[in-house]
Amino acid sequence: MSNQKVKSFSFSFESSKTQEEIYHFILQVKNWWSGLHAEVITGQSAAVGDEFSFSAGNGMHFSIHKLIELIPFSKIVWEVTESNLSFLTNTSEWVGTKICFDIEKLSHGTKVTFTHIGLIQQFECYGRCSNAWTKYLEKLAQTLS
Repeated sequence: MSNQKVKSFSFSFESSKTQEEIYHFILQVKNWWSGLHAEVITGQSAAVGDEFSFSAGNGMHFSIHKLIELIPFSKIVWEVTESNLSFLTNTSEWVGTKICFDIEKLSHGTKVTFTHIGLIQQFECYGRCSNAWTKYLEKLAQTLS
C-alpha cells in the first residue's frame, strides 16, 4: 500500500488559545478523550515513554497508548501498543497506529490538526471510529475556542 494513496483520518480546528495552553491541555488525555462513552483512562500521558490505557463503551473499546514523540508546544504523538475493539472482526486493528496532534501558530491564533495515523478507510473500524473521533474533537474544539 502506497502512503501517497492512503489517507489517515484527520480533523483540524482553530483556537484563540496559545500553542502552550493547547499543548498542556492535550497532554492530559482525560481533558479531551472523555465524556461521551463512560471512558476510563488510567496511567500517565505527559512524558515520552508514559503509557495510559483507555476503555470505553463498557469495555467495547480497550487500548493502551505510549507517548513516543513530544515537540514542546507543537507536536504530540502516542502509539497504540495494544487494542481490543470487541465490536470488530480484527479486535487489534488499532495496534501500531499513532494518535498525533500538530499544533501550529497562526497570525490570529492556533491551528490544531489531529491525525490518527493508520486509521484508514480500508479499516473495518473506520466509519465508527472516525465518527467517534469527530465527536471528541468537536468537543475539544469547543472547549478550546
